[in-house]
Amino acid sequence: MRLQDEPDIPPQINIVPMIDVIFAILTFFIMSSLFLTKSASLPVNLPKAATAKSQTSPAPATVTIDKMGNISLNKQLTNLDKLPTNIKNLMGNNSEIIVIINADKQATHGQVVTVMDNLRQVNGVKLAIATEKP
Repeated sequence: MRLQDEPDIPPQINIVPMIDVIFAILTFFIMSSLFLTKSASLPVNLPKAATAKSQTSPAPATVTIDKMGNISLNKQLTNLDKLPTNIKNLMGNNSEIIVIINADKQATHGQVVTVMDNLRQVNGVKLAIATEKP
């Protein structure tokens, strides 16, 4: 039995919790997409060059020379003697590979030239030097 004094309350859909969930999901996707960038090199202070051009093709190999002269290939510490062998292993069946030299501006010129010379001994290696625009 129903009392006549009670007014009929129309049904309502409360969308505030749904908006909160949507914003939480949106925030999750935005934050997770910020971590999707691929960084194949170690942090170094790159020299600046006004005529620098950006590389259009992806670089499968990055050789990093820090200011202490340590050499890394794709963030893995290596030495100068093993560098050509490691590059050949990265090439696999490919006939060419682009190797970006990511040298700290305080690394010695001789160290950079030695690394470049060792890389040129591998057939199919194309060298690029990483710089920053001023």
